[in-house]
Amino acid sequence: MGARLSKSRTDKMIAGVCGGIAEYLGWDPTIVRIIFVVLTIMGWGSPVLLYFILALVMPD
Repeated sequence: MGARLSKSRTDKMIAGVCGGIAEYLGWDPTIVRIIFVVLTIMGWGSPVLLYFILALVMPD
């Protein structure tokens, strides 16, 4: 079975969404967080809203 996208239990700042995405992609969580901040500043697709939706939908 392949990897599952889920919130990180060990590498979390707020809800573990960025840490979970980083674990799933095999990236450093800091890079995912920087990308999130840059997208938020640029206003592309309302990343903050997406973050809260993922925090509710992603399994622990």
